[in-house]
Order: sequence, then structure tokens, then C-alpha cells
Amino acid sequence: MISLPVVIISVVLFFVLFFGIGFLLNMLLRMSWIMAVIYPIVCLFIVNKEKWIRYVEAPGEAFSGLFDRVASLAAADIFILASGMAGALLSGITIKALRKRGYQMF
Repeated sequence: MISLPVVIISVVLFFVLFFGIGFLLNMLLRMSWIMAVIYPIVCLFIVNKEKWIRYVEAPGEAFSGLFDRVASLAAADIFILASGMAGALLSGITIKALRKRGYQMF
């Protein structure tokens, strides 16, 4: 069980972290939604417990274990990961709004 202060700090940390990473990637690569596309893959890296070679040697077992692991996440974990996705989406919205108003990023 995760304590409430840990959840609150984690939510803020994930939001700010992925907003910042998404903002920088959007600014440098000029692709407004790049982090929103990459973030689900990052979530799978976070949740994953298998060695990567298992996805080549026994993909059926490895992917089924990964899906079971994702399905068994606690509500606090889902809330924390969702806050990261919100940060990634908000970075895309922010970049689009800044570009619409005439700010040129690199």
C-alpha cells in the first residue's frame, strides 16, 4: 500500500517530468504530439519485469505476462501513470498554442 504523500509527490513528479520532456522534444523535433505517442511505450518499460530477450525467445508467455502485470496495477499506480500522460498531452497543447501565437521554437 502506497501512502498518500507518496502518491501526491509521485503524481506531481510524473506530470512535471513528462511535461518537461515532452515540451523539449516537441520544441526540438517540431512534432507536437511526439511524447504522447512515446509515453505508452515508456509506461510499458516501467511496468515490465521480464528480460527483453524473453520477448524474442518466448513472445507468447512474455507478452501475456506483461498484459497480466498491466491489468494488476493498483489504482494509485494507474493514477500516477495517468498524470504522466496528462503532462505529455499538455506539453503538446502548450507547444501548439505557443506556435499559434507566433512563438518560433528553434
